[in-house]
Amino acid sequence: MASFGWKRKIGEKVSKATSQQFEAEAADDKDLADEDDANWVHQTKRRKEVLLEDCVKRSKELKDEGANLAENRRYREAIHKWDEALQLTPEDATLYEMKSQVLMSLHEMFPAVHAAEMAVQRNPRSWDAWQTLGRAQLGLGEIALAIRSFQVSLHIFPMNPEVWKEDLSWARKLYEQQKATKTEAVQALANKIELAQESIPDYDFESDEIVAVCAAIAEKEKALSAAKTVVIVSASGTVETVTEKEDCPTTPDETLFIRAR
Repeated sequence: MASFGWKRKIGEKVSKATSQQFEAEAADDKDLADEDDANWVHQTKRRKEVLLEDCVKRSKELKDEGANLAENRRYREAIHKWDEALQLTPEDATLYEMKSQVLMSLHEMFPAVHAAEMAVQRNPRSWDAWQTLGRAQLGLGEIALAIRSFQVSLHIFPMNPEVWKEDLSWARKLYEQQKATKTEAVQALANKIELAQESIPDYDFESDEIVAVCAAIAEKEKALSAAKTVVIVSASGTVETVTEKEDCPTTPDETLFIRAR
């Protein structure tokens, strides 16, 4: 029966020179592998950079094409170009701001406000984006919001005379007119309510005149109830009106007359 003993370690009979050579070759292979990994990472990074550069370059070309179309009043085509550019560079606030201006020219105020809001979200420090947002809000009648947007634009660029003298001044004028119109409407409604209340006479039901009128009406009703009018039609067709008193004991012969009240 075979007996089991300690297993001999692998490499006990391998010479030291062979071991050192093997370790050197392994180190060289490791260096080559590390170098290949580094090259792969670098190539991937470089490929992404080239792709991004191509996207930015193509986006700029589309932006310029859209600007030329917008200058020639070909607004729909310009929007189409800018939408293509936004697919390549979705964080470009300028594209949204330009799109908002063109949408306002097309009198599409809701999309214009949305595009301007996108521009402000992507670049809150853009004074022209805030200016465009204010103009779009003004087109919707949101005067208070427009004033705020113009104020933010001026806070970013205080020396801009266009926003100060034209946009903000006009918005404040509209706000004052709107406020005055609301005040006039409220005052007219109050006057109408007051006039309606004044048209209702305030009767004094305990005055002597009212008491006298009530007494006269009561006497008339009493007289009418005391005297009853009877219409009598005879068999031959003769019609006779008879006023009978409540205390009258006699009545016409019913065999000869037909009574109708």
